[in-house]
Amino acid sequence: MTKANKLRWGILSTANIAREKMIPAIHAASSSEIVACASRNQQQAQAFADQTNIPTAYGDYQQLLDDESVDIIYNPLPNHLHVPWTLKALAAGKHVLCEKPIGLNVAEVKALITATNDYPHLKVMEAFMYRFHPQWQMAKQLIDEGKIGKITSIDAVFTYHNTNENDVRNKPGIGGGGLMDIGCYCISVARFLLGKEPSQVLGKLAIDENFHVDKHAHALLDFGDVSSSLYCSTQSEASQRVYVSGEQGSLTIEYPFYQPEQCETTLVWQQHNHTSSQHIAGCDHYVHQVDALAKAITTEQPVPTPLSDALANMKVIEAIATSHQNSGWVAID
Repeated sequence: MTKANKLRWGILSTANIAREKMIPAIHAASSSEIVACASRNQQQAQAFADQTNIPTAYGDYQQLLDDESVDIIYNPLPNHLHVPWTLKALAAGKHVLCEKPIGLNVAEVKALITATNDYPHLKVMEAFMYRFHPQWQMAKQLIDEGKIGKITSIDAVFTYHNTNENDVRNKPGIGGGGLMDIGCYCISVARFLLGKEPSQVLGKLAIDENFHVDKHAHALLDFGDVSSSLYCSTQSEASQRVYVSGEQGSLTIEYPFYQPEQCETTLVWQQHNHTSSQHIAGCDHYVHQVDALAKAITTEQPVPTPLSDALANMKVIEAIATSHQNSGWVAID
C-alpha cells in the first residue's frame, strides 16, 4: 500500500470493460489508484496506458504480476482465462477482482476455491457490479420488509444485439454466448432477492448457426414455493428489466443491471392498487464495487460477494446448459 493507504491496482489486458468502466471507476475511487497495466505486446500496452492515464505499461501479463508495487489485479480477460490468470495472480501475491463469470464451469470454480486456501491473506472477488448499486439494497429492503408480501415469482430480462464475429462473446470454446455473459445477471438477481438457491432448472437455448454459441436463452428456476424466469439474448433489441410479483403487490426495477450515463433509477412498487415510486440518484456502481473490495482488503474482512456465491451462480448456469442438452429439468445439488 502507498503512504496514503490507497490500494494499488494493475489492469490485466486492454479489454473494453476496463477502458470504459473499471479504469474510470478506480481513478474516481478514494480508496484506490492504478499503477500499471499489461497487454500482450508493449506497443499496445503503452498506447492503452497513455489513453487511460496509467503510469506503467507492460507488454507481458506476467511482468505485471511480478511488479511489487501492485497490490491487486483486475482481470477482465476472456472467460476461459479468468481462472488461470487469477491463479497466477494469487501465486504472485496479488488480490484479484475478476470479471464474471469467474470460471467456465463448476469444476473450474471449485478448483479456484480450493487454491485460495493456500492464500488466506489474499482476497478474490467476482465482479458483479450491479450488487453495489443502492437501488438493489433498497429493493432487498422493500422485499424483506414485506412491502409486496410474500414473493410468488421473479422475471428477469437482459438483452442486447451483437453480431460481431470477432467479439469474444461470439466465440465458442472460450465461454462465449449470452447465458454466460448476461444470463448470469438474471440468475444472480433471483438468488440475491430470495436469499436461497434453486433446487432445479429448466432451460432452452437457441444456438447461432454461424457462431455456435447461444444467442437466446430461456430458463425457469425452481426455488420451491417461488419460480423465477429469465430471458437473455445477444441478438435482440437492447433491454433490461426485473419484475417481482408478490401476494400483496409487485416491484419493478428500472435499469436493473446497467444504467446509461449513470442515470437516475426508479423502483416502482404496487400495493393494493396503489403505486409508489422511489427514485435513486445516478451513481457509478463500479466505484462502489472498487471501494467495497478495497475496504474488505484493508480491514481484513470477507469480500461482499464471496467465491461461494460465484460457485452457486455457476451451478445454475451449468444446469441450464445441461437442461437444454437433455430437454428436461436438471436438479442442482
